[in-house]
Amino acid sequence: MRARAIELNESEREQLQQIIKKGSDWRERERAQTILMLANGQTVIAIAEQQGVKPEAIRERRRKWWRNGLNSLPDQPRSGAPSKLTDAHRCRLKEWIDAEPLNCRALVSRLTTECDVTISASTLRNELKRMGYVWKRTRYSLKKA
Repeated sequence: MRARAIELNESEREQLQQIIKKGSDWRERERAQTILMLANGQTVIAIAEQQGVKPEAIRERRRKWWRNGLNSLPDQPRSGAPSKLTDAHRCRLKEWIDAEPLNCRALVSRLTTECDVTISASTLRNELKRMGYVWKRTRYSLKKA
């Protein structure tokens, strides 16, 4: 049994080409390229070899395209536990960090005492990284000198 071919109208084809040219996410660009190649009549095996993925990945992209169209290209939200920090907590963290340099343990204990939020140091580091902060080790301290 042969799979049903993908048929694109002109606006869909233009949108896919626009995503390939100017899309910011490489996964979305690759998915758009896959759909265009399928619409041009290339085989699943040939596309898989060209893109360096398994044929089942190409088939899955085709099935998602049939179900959702252009909405199938961007990444969908991933599952997982919700964040323990709210936007108010993030604002508080930003205020504390801007006021004085604190290490991760100090920030965790401050969050626990003042906001009644218990998180691990690694969770806090990941959250701060998402907020745009980086850890910098100071070689020499002015307090010691």
